[in-house]
Amino acid sequence: MLTYRHPVADDVVRVHVPATTEELDAFTRWAQEAIRSGRPIALDTETSGLAVFSPGYRLRTIQFGDALDAWVIHWERGGHFRRAALQVLARAPQFLIHNAGFDWLVLDQHAGIPLEELAPRTRDTRVLAMLLDPRQPQEGGIGAALKPLSAYYVDPTAPDTQGDLTSVFRSLGLTKADGFARIELDHPTYNLYAGLDCVYTARLYPRLLAELDRLDVRKQLVDYEHQIARMCAVMQRRGLLVDQEYAKSLADRLAAEADWHKTRAARYGVGKIGSGAQIVEALTAMGERLTERTKGGALSTDKNVLLPLADLDRDWQRIGARDPNPLADAVLRSKRAKKWGEDYAERFATGLSAAGRIHASINPLQARTGRMSVSGPPLQQLPSGDHVIRRAILAEPGHVMVSTDFQAVEMRVLAALADVRRMKEGFQSGGAKFDIHMFTAQLVKGAGATDKDRKLFKGAGFSNVYGGGVTTTARQTGADEESMRRAFAEYGRAFPEIKRASARWQREARATGMVTVSATGRRMPLDRDRTYAVVNYQCQSAARDLLGQAMLNAEAAGLLEYCRLPIHDELLASVPAGEAQEIAREFEKAMTMDLFGVPIVATADIGGRSWGSLYGADF
Repeated sequence: MLTYRHPVADDVVRVHVPATTEELDAFTRWAQEAIRSGRPIALDTETSGLAVFSPGYRLRTIQFGDALDAWVIHWERGGHFRRAALQVLARAPQFLIHNAGFDWLVLDQHAGIPLEELAPRTRDTRVLAMLLDPRQPQEGGIGAALKPLSAYYVDPTAPDTQGDLTSVFRSLGLTKADGFARIELDHPTYNLYAGLDCVYTARLYPRLLAELDRLDVRKQLVDYEHQIARMCAVMQRRGLLVDQEYAKSLADRLAAEADWHKTRAARYGVGKIGSGAQIVEALTAMGERLTERTKGGALSTDKNVLLPLADLDRDWQRIGARDPNPLADAVLRSKRAKKWGEDYAERFATGLSAAGRIHASINPLQARTGRMSVSGPPLQQLPSGDHVIRRAILAEPGHVMVSTDFQAVEMRVLAALADVRRMKEGFQSGGAKFDIHMFTAQLVKGAGATDKDRKLFKGAGFSNVYGGGVTTTARQTGADEESMRRAFAEYGRAFPEIKRASARWQREARATGMVTVSATGRRMPLDRDRTYAVVNYQCQSAARDLLGQAMLNAEAAGLLEYCRLPIHDELLASVPAGEAQEIAREFEKAMTMDLFGVPIVATADIGGRSWGSLYGADF
């Protein structure tokens, strides 16, 4: 048997690679002893890439290990190798996996082990690490990758297995894209690093558990996050049915649209849409005054600068504050069409599984606040009113799309967490369609408050939740800065509890190492120069956990089979057309709850066959 030895901390660990039936017997004896003793087994896989559902995808090896020994089982060899691995996968009471969602799906799709069987027996060290510190390295954290976590908690010399393997790929004439698929199964570095990942996961787990215990992170939160991860993996496995004919025509249409708007921009002297210098020069010549700068000191021409110049809000709706600048409009629309074509339409047309589905990756723990994200493609980044891209996503045959969305959840959460008396009274007595922004405008301006007043106070309210200042909010709403400044002040006088809650949360964070703790016990480190973001963190985290609780409620009501995506504060579902009304009511019940005396309510909209039908598409 090939056995590779490697120093880890103060030990020499062993990575075993069985090549015969007799050598597999040694692996089986090791596994049986681990199972008898009740100790968890670290588990990992090596595959041909990351696109689990792509045609021709392969599971190459399955690794099992503990703190001292790892076993690399060559699944690709078939026969006895597969049987030995399957026996352990079926019998072990607990597995330790780093980034379990990926391996659950790999083993579900390519080893026949349903994730519903594996997930309840898993503890994910990535989840534990994110609950300790959700920051990425560029934010001052350790990050969620196995290597930096192992270097911090286990052994400072822990190798960067991905980086080292990339070097090996290059030496063999392979690329990072195809290296994992084409490297020889017996390559020593490939096998050593495959096994080491299990050893590091096994050693990392008790260290993370000890930290969670030291910091008094609730066990219920750990269990809850594993449940959310499982449900997200179920939705990713099911995938989204794509209208392939529409997607192909959309890709062509968006490419033509990008070129058309690029031609528009060229009329104003911008020959290269990506050239900030050209855009600055042209806008300045048109009389626009640019003041915001990039980190490098150049005048900024990003979307946040150009949208107000084009008289558009963040959802690309007209603000009505000025005449749209045609160059800003052309640049924005050319860039958006190009991005949509590449990120969405082309991926819909070419990146499908054999079943004609897109399996977007759902990351249940992305931001510091625990907010989820969707990538491949980034479906959470679509403007709220768009139907063009969403039209490509279809319900199942005989089904319709149902979207159940929390109503004004950010403001309801703010009222609940900060105990804002008049806000709470409004939500308690106003019903599901209560308009908190008009309520605020009338509270300040009286019964004669106008839609313009509502818009101002909506901006002031969201600035409390999202942390925007006067200048940013004025630009987004189309108001002048003086009017916005007055609205901020009036908002603060109407709801003084918000400022008091912010001060209290900041004070508590300073006393606990600049960490604010959410209503559910989530730890969220604050940046010392942005402590005001504490209100945003508290509200966003609570809103995320309301969505998580809604997902648990939906599963308990038997609705998980219909769920397709969690999108911000919304659950998207594909339901049988004949039962749509009844199922929509059940989704509304699942998403209706109480938060510290504030009713959290949701509305289910029933569409047609496409997701886009919920946004104005005719199909």
